[in-house]
Amino acid sequence: MDRLEHYRNCIESLLEQYARGDKVPEGVNVELVFDRQRDRYLWMHVGWQELHRVYNCFVHLDIQDGKIWLQQNLTDCNPAEDLVEMGVPREDIILGLQAPYKRQYTDYGVA
Repeated sequence: MDRLEHYRNCIESLLEQYARGDKVPEGVNVELVFDRQRDRYLWMHVGWQELHRVYNCFVHLDIQDGKIWLQQNLTDCNPAEDLVEMGVPREDIILGLQAPYKRQYTDYGVA
């Protein structure tokens, strides 16, 4: 399996694992968005809770130029570290949710 396919499989497996235990109220759906053509991956809640619209993206990961970009994480989970445990090298994970000047001070890649 090539590296890109491995990264896609890791991301999809991770988001499926996170979403498996997700508890949502009636009227709200857990959505996993896997766009392999553009390499965009999201874990979301979408729906209605009484009169209030629910539309939240909890985790957003992209693959760009052979690296995994963590764009959003609104959970207590640590997707970057979980990906490392799945065999993704730290230097191939970019914390896109951090300002570019801060990335050099993380344990992950810099882009």
